[in-house]
Amino acid sequence: MLLATSEIRRAKLRFSLLTGAVGLLVFLILFQQVLLGSLLQSFTGAIENQSAPVLVYGAEARKNVEGSIVTPDAIPAVQAVEGVATVVPLGEGTFTMEAGGTQVDTAVFGFTPGGPGEPTKVVAGRLPQAPGEAVAPREDTTKGFDIGQTVTSSAGGVPVTIVGLTEQSRFSVAPTLFTPFATYEQLRRAANPDARAVLPTLLAVDPAPGVDPAVLADRITAQVPGVEALDRARAVSEAPGVAAVQQSFSLILLLAFIVVTLIVGFFFLILTVQKASSLTLLRAVGAPAGYLVKALLQQIGVVVGGGLVVGVAFLFGAKAGAQAGLPLQVEPATVIATCATVIVFALLASSVAVVRVLRIDPFSVVTRQSLGGTG
Repeated sequence: MLLATSEIRRAKLRFSLLTGAVGLLVFLILFQQVLLGSLLQSFTGAIENQSAPVLVYGAEARKNVEGSIVTPDAIPAVQAVEGVATVVPLGEGTFTMEAGGTQVDTAVFGFTPGGPGEPTKVVAGRLPQAPGEAVAPREDTTKGFDIGQTVTSSAGGVPVTIVGLTEQSRFSVAPTLFTPFATYEQLRRAANPDARAVLPTLLAVDPAPGVDPAVLADRITAQVPGVEALDRARAVSEAPGVAAVQQSFSLILLLAFIVVTLIVGFFFLILTVQKASSLTLLRAVGAPAGYLVKALLQQIGVVVGGGLVVGVAFLFGAKAGAQAGLPLQVEPATVIATCATVIVFALLASSVAVVRVLRIDPFSVVTRQSLGGTG
């Protein structure tokens, strides 16, 4: 350790700059992962964190909640499928609501209290039980969606009182209300007074005990014409736009990992080349190759470890300063996995420098001196 630390002390600026560069790249990787998770959660959290294991869409919706309509005759048809315990309508629509003195585009889900489709992450207050009540995201309390506040639809002036708060239950990155289906019908009729009926957007299905939701979803799709059923996991992962967002972020993350690998690898390779004569002399006076490799690995550990500390510190600093519009959720498992991956990549990148140290020939010093003396 003495050899490694003494060299770091002599070149503090060089090693500090590299540690800072690795830290910034680690922060970028972590922040992109956290941002991806939070973005997808705000896109589909309302679907992921509701109680129905199976959702039934209109066949022409192509798994798009906003484009789905289910006809009334689909409810008894789905109920007749073997393995179905309960079927209830689930409505979804986007309405302009007056909240906190401003107009806010708000996603509204109309569910049947006590049935499938209820929000599952109520963190304050209670679930709505009567018409005119709703739960809202905790992230939007500053926008006028706090418990006890009343929001009103711009079309028709339908009042909705917030009686509870949810978390991770937004839809389409917008404030999202869960309200009894009767209130959803009121909002629909107020927005379109000429509508003869308010049709469900989806059907929320509870499987019978022991029935696998994915198997039941395939069975419903095969047996009921005009619908497409998905289990909850597929409804989230196959929502429009989710795959494209994941691919885009995956490419950015891959590039960031490659940059970390190249920076660490090239730095220590260049460092090894620059001090080749010193390393050769150390080998000539009896320093084992393992000792020099150990010193090199210690330097890599200091740089990468310091970079990880800097990156994680920046991440939590960014989380603390994040806007409420897209709250960041830092998962410890993600941080640990990312740090472990960076360490592995850094070691792989440094393998070239390690091999170069192992190949140092101590007799080359004697050879050069002999040639010099002969000359």
